[in-house]
Parts: sequence; C-alpha cells; structure tokens
Amino acid sequence: MSESNSAVATAGGNPARERTGFNVLGAISFSHFINDMIQSLILAIYPLLKSNFHLSFTQIGLITLTYQITASLLQPMVGMYTDKHPQPYSLPFGMTCSLAGLLTLAFAPNFGMLLVAAALMGTGSSIFHPESSRVARLASGGKHGLAQSVFQVGGNAGSAMGPLLAALIIIPNGQHSVALFSLAALIGIGVLWQIGGWYKHQHRSGAKRAVVDNGLSKRQVAWAMAVLMALVFSKYFYLASINSYFTFYLMKRFQLPVQSAQLHLFVFLFAVAAGTILGGPIGDRIGRKRVIWFSILGAAPFTLALPYVGLAWTGVLTFIIGFILASAFSAILVYAQELLPGRVGMVSGLFFGFAFGMGGIGAGVLGKLADAQGIEFVYRLCAFLPLLGLLTVFLPDLRKRVS
Repeated sequence: MSESNSAVATAGGNPARERTGFNVLGAISFSHFINDMIQSLILAIYPLLKSNFHLSFTQIGLITLTYQITASLLQPMVGMYTDKHPQPYSLPFGMTCSLAGLLTLAFAPNFGMLLVAAALMGTGSSIFHPESSRVARLASGGKHGLAQSVFQVGGNAGSAMGPLLAALIIIPNGQHSVALFSLAALIGIGVLWQIGGWYKHQHRSGAKRAVVDNGLSKRQVAWAMAVLMALVFSKYFYLASINSYFTFYLMKRFQLPVQSAQLHLFVFLFAVAAGTILGGPIGDRIGRKRVIWFSILGAAPFTLALPYVGLAWTGVLTFIIGFILASAFSAILVYAQELLPGRVGMVSGLFFGFAFGMGGIGAGVLGKLADAQGIEFVYRLCAFLPLLGLLTVFLPDLRKRVS
C-alpha cells in the first residue's frame, strides 16, 4: 500500500479499492473557488482602499492581519470540535459569514469597518476549511493526495481570479461594486447546502475509517510537526510578500499602472493554481517527502534572483516560483494527516489556520519593513525564505507497506 493509504484504512476493506467521488470533489473544489475568490478581493483592491482611505502600508498590513488572525485562531478549534461532533451544515454557514464580510467591505465608510469586514471574512474561512478538507478526504477513495490537490486547486484558482476581477470590475467602478460578488456567495451557499446533505448521509451510514498506527513515537511525531510548521512558515511568509505587496513593488520599481500590476499578480496566482494539482497525486506515487523537498527548496534559486531582474524576467520568475511553491501545501497537509491519523479536522484546521496566521503576521511585519526600508528591501530579504526547505531532511519517511 502506498504512503497515502498507510495511515488510514477503511474498516473491513482496502481504501485503494474505494471509488473516488469526483462529483463531490468537483463540488467542494468549486465551493473552494468561490470562497477564496471572495476572500482574495480584499487583498486585490488594496490600491483602491489605500487611495480611498489614505492608508499607510502598516494599516494595509493590519487589514490582512485581522483577516488572517481571525481565520488562524478559529480554524484549529473548529477542526477539533468537528472531529468529535461533525457539523455537515456548518459549510453554508461559513459562506454566509463571508457574504456578510463582502457586503461590509463594499459599503465600509472608514478603516474600522474595513477591519470588521476582514474579521467576518476570516471567520467564514475558519469555518469552511476544516470541514471541507474532511469532505475531500471522505470522497477521496483512498487517493488522499489527489483529493487534496483537487480541493486546493479550486481555492488557488479562486485566489487567482480575485486580482483579475478587481482589475476588470472593482477598480473601474469603485468600492461599492464589491457587492456584485454577493451572487457568487449565494451560489456557494446553495452548493455547500447540497454537500452538507451528502456529508450528513455519509456520517449516518457509518462511513468511518479504522485508524492504523504509523509506527512513530510521540516525540518523532512532534518533531515532524515542528518541521512541517517551519516549512509552512517559509512558504506563507514568502507568499504574503507577493499577495499583499507585489502590485506596489511593480508600481514602484517599474512604474506600472495599477491594472497592469494586478494582471502580473494574476499571472503569479494562476501559476499557483496550475501547480497545485501536481503535488498531491505525485505524492501519492513517490511519497510526500520528495514533493516537499522540491516544492520548498526548489523555489530558492528563483526567489534569490527575482529582486535583481527586469520586468520581463520578473514575470517569468514569479510564474516559476508560484508553480513550484504550489505543490507544497497539499503534500504537507496529507503528510500531517498521516502523522496524526483519525484527526483530520484538527490537522486541517491547524495547518490552514497556521498558514493564514503566517500570511497575516507576514503582511504586518513586511508592511512595517516596507514603510521603514522600502518595498524593494522586502523582496531582497524574503528571497532567502525557501532555503528553510533544507529542514525537510529531518522528516521521517512514511512510505510503508501494511498488510
């Protein structure tokens, strides 16, 4: 049995022989697309908000920090609770919170209400991600890496669409046009209600998994989790520099207009979406550890070169960086689920929450640095973060065969 099947097996059967529920995976991936598209809008319209409310880089960082911290603090608690008490219809409720945040963002009259909007959106994400990750695993048919990649690619594609839609719709029409995206949230609520019904049926029918020991001691598991957290830190701190400040970097260094800079951000986020689908299924075949090696450390040569090249090569390098980094999270998440079998919600909430938290802290810290040292200094400093991928050498190899 491959690594993806070593941690969890179906009671009375081989998970590799289960049927992968691609219709459910498609629906939850589509919902992830809508969720993350909505979430990304607040980041994508930073130049507009900065102009409308006369914000500093520090205040922009605080908006991101509010959003990310709200999500990161709640997600592990949501996951821990739902491990013991599944909540199938929490998914549409989470999307409803995001809808409320979207409308607040559209009509916010001041900086304080922008923070409220960010907090509502963060709450929506904190409810959505742990349970939707569990749904993906339930529908995986034993192909856990593939299922997480399908789930993740929806979210990354949604994140990529945010800047593009902002450039095409919100920037020309103003802050109030954010409310147009309420329709997408309502569609998401409807889809998630249907998924909640499927999830409820699975729970009632006793679709449970028998936990199989992975053979690691508690100390080994704790050490491996610490290494994974360090890798998530390196990935999401770097991504914070792109998601929150790349448009400002391009506008400052290459004198690009706002819409052109946002199109460059879209290219990066599109690369992230395109690369996401590879990490999970490749990890199913060759092991998560090898994928993690490549997806973190492999980006280092390109991040180190990025601050010193012209506009054309900046576009090429950011595409490569996004594509390589994208494969990391699915592999890390499934690896962590196999470290702690039977605790899918807690692990998913912990890692999604930690990732969001690192993104938020990164945005706040990097905003301060940008105000003090300039935006170009931020990219010269962050270029070294992928070198933390060297820590992957300390991860145990989970590729085992069980009878």
